[in-house]
Amino acid sequence: MIIKQKIMRNVSLTAHPAGCAAYVAEQVAFLDAQSRPSAPENLPKRVLVIGGSTGYGLASRMVGALIGGAATLNVSFEREPSENKVATPGWYNTKAFERVAHERGLYAQSLFGDAFSAEMKERVAREIREQMGQVDLIVYSLASPMRIDPVTGQTYKSVLKPIGKPYAALSVDVPSGIVETAVIEPAEDSQIEDAVKVMGGEDWQLWIDHLHAEGLLAEGVKTVAYSYIGPQITYPVYREGTIGKAKEHLESTASLLTDRMRGIGGSAYVSVNKALVTRASAVIPVVPLYIALLYQVMKEKGLHEDCTRQMYRLFIDRLYAGPAVPVDDEGRIRLDDWEMRTDVQEEVDRRWNMQREGEQMIGGDLAGFKEEYDHIHGFGYSSIDYERDVDPRSI
Repeated sequence: MIIKQKIMRNVSLTAHPAGCAAYVAEQVAFLDAQSRPSAPENLPKRVLVIGGSTGYGLASRMVGALIGGAATLNVSFEREPSENKVATPGWYNTKAFERVAHERGLYAQSLFGDAFSAEMKERVAREIREQMGQVDLIVYSLASPMRIDPVTGQTYKSVLKPIGKPYAALSVDVPSGIVETAVIEPAEDSQIEDAVKVMGGEDWQLWIDHLHAEGLLAEGVKTVAYSYIGPQITYPVYREGTIGKAKEHLESTASLLTDRMRGIGGSAYVSVNKALVTRASAVIPVVPLYIALLYQVMKEKGLHEDCTRQMYRLFIDRLYAGPAVPVDDEGRIRLDDWEMRTDVQEEVDRRWNMQREGEQMIGGDLAGFKEEYDHIHGFGYSSIDYERDVDPRSI
């Protein structure tokens, strides 16, 4: 079939197998170019990534395997391809990465299904016991719109809304580049609770508790989950909104998990990362305008990083840089340090104030935003003939 990109409400509904393989190959090439002598000797050797098929999760898996030589196990919820239907980009990414890992003699396996379920936790525990023995790093990188509670069976759905009052701010229509005003109605109390249930730390804790009880956490194990803070302009819809409440719960869970793993020398961290184009961030109102402006400023200053470069810095300069992991006053790893530099934020603010509703965005890198979004779905590569008939099952 001829696979074309189909986008509805800033969401790509399709992915291209050859393009996703090209995306993975780009990340592999970057990691292969890094100097191995600079890599710490204590990098993890048995890594579980919960949500490791796209974005920060995939990048974490690739850094662990290709820089540290780790065996990696991924858990993610994917739609597999059929003769006339494409898979999710995560399915194609996973297959492309695992082919590379296997060629290099590395264990790399994936279990596809509901990571929130008790059944999946049992499957993962069995796979670790039989194939890895134990794990010394667990990356928690789930980004899901809904969760079924494994105990009660209740379904919770996460929404991105402000709390208390409506929020209105400039945004950008990505296809046209026209600046517009986004108005988001406030969340109901039940929606706040649901967001915490889906995106907070409860499931992360269930994973660690289960693996710990099964004796599958190695001495000195580390676990890390990912968060975001961002600038004040996005606070109402992000840090002070429903997703922010979920992230606060996630961050508080880290200290609880460290206490629970103290007997095996384990530690839990939340890494606050840079704003990046992901499948999730592209659909958050206001955020695309901010990211487009941020990208341009950071590229001009030589500070821009994509997911893989961020995770390389996390592993090399933070998690495994020495006996003590550098954290802020609240115990968080701050990989957003370059984004939040005063000179960067002042320039982003200056350009934000230049925007006018109904006019083309100015001073930002919307082309870079679009290219990155296309690439994570396997589109936009000049080396690929998108008019060619391909089997969606090929990778």
